[in-house]
Amino acid sequence: MRVSQHPESGPDTRPGRSRFQDRPNVGRSPFDRLTAILLALWGFLAAPGPLLAVEGGPVVDARGTLARDGRPYRAIGVNGYDLFVRTLADPRATNRLDAFFEPLARLGIPFVRFSACGYWPKDWTLFRTQPEAHAARFDAVIAAARRHGVGLIPSLFWHHPTLPDLVGEPVSAWGDPASRTHREMRRYVEAMVARHRDDPTIWAWELGNEFNLAADLPNASEHRPPVVPDLGTPTRRTALDELTHAQVRTALKAFAVEIRRLESGRKPILSGHAFPRPSAWHQERERSWTRDIPEQFAEVFLADHPDPVSMLSGRLYEESDLDRLPMAMERSRHGRKPLFIGEFGVPGPLDAAKKARFVRMLDRMEELGVPLAAVWVYDYPGQSEDWSITPSNRRFELLELVAERNRRLAKP
Repeated sequence: MRVSQHPESGPDTRPGRSRFQDRPNVGRSPFDRLTAILLALWGFLAAPGPLLAVEGGPVVDARGTLARDGRPYRAIGVNGYDLFVRTLADPRATNRLDAFFEPLARLGIPFVRFSACGYWPKDWTLFRTQPEAHAARFDAVIAAARRHGVGLIPSLFWHHPTLPDLVGEPVSAWGDPASRTHREMRRYVEAMVARHRDDPTIWAWELGNEFNLAADLPNASEHRPPVVPDLGTPTRRTALDELTHAQVRTALKAFAVEIRRLESGRKPILSGHAFPRPSAWHQERERSWTRDIPEQFAEVFLADHPDPVSMLSGRLYEESDLDRLPMAMERSRHGRKPLFIGEFGVPGPLDAAKKARFVRMLDRMEELGVPLAAVWVYDYPGQSEDWSITPSNRRFELLELVAERNRRLAKP
């Protein structure tokens, strides 16, 4: 999710993010657990619709080009943040998966990026106590996507404090490969990747959401992760809960190495990062908000995506993002890592000015040759007033514009 790039504001979140705090806990009685498993299996077996052949997703070829079927590939998908998260809170949500995918399939939207984990530590209860039920619910998501011919990009560790909180370590444990955080990361990666590594419905694997924006903040003590003990966080935060760029890169590299150990090496590995903050180079070295020059942006941008991460990631919301898009594409070509704009969009009720701004984003990405992008956000009740795009609201026009652009990009 989008985070403010303004130095004076720090990492303030987009409206609606606080609603995650209302997410129900997952713990249930044994009867409820059995019911959850049966419901998940029912969603898998009984949902209507033909079984469609899902083509394999794009790959990064030896030249650093995103390719599909041996040809350069460009496409725009959507973010469906809580596609899987909603099933952790309510197993009956598996019965509504076809309703989620059907409008996307009708428009030819090729893929969905989504959170493949719980947001708070409490939301990991199902995986830790009933891994089979957790797997069944994720299987139901994949089966529904396959039925509608839609690819998936799961983000395995969406909220950066959650895994350290879960195992009783500070957030800085992401920088220690010997930590319990890394051990739990590897356990979850193995559970997800080993089970689905050969499934063409999975297009790529992503670490999390915008870990890099929390790194080396000059005012980090004012922006430590939230404290919500009822949802599994510690009761207090310290300086050890402040991330650095080095720690984020350590986490990302370890994540990517573990995936390459488990699968064939064909699926792209993504960071989930936004573009570096405008002062990221100076933050890392001086903990200051001094603005970076273009060469410093380029240095940080590539350093934030260590091998074997195979694509660069960014966001496109503000004018400053559009201004840096040419530099990002130049770095993409130089580093032989295709660019994924993991989120872009316009907020609020759709009017002519916002529609024109959205079209300008589409135009600029097409002009510069951005291979992959995803609109924020499809069918997310938590942001229904500002960002959610559904078939029943006017913002659905944005997806119709995306569908039209995809048809154009697909032409030889």
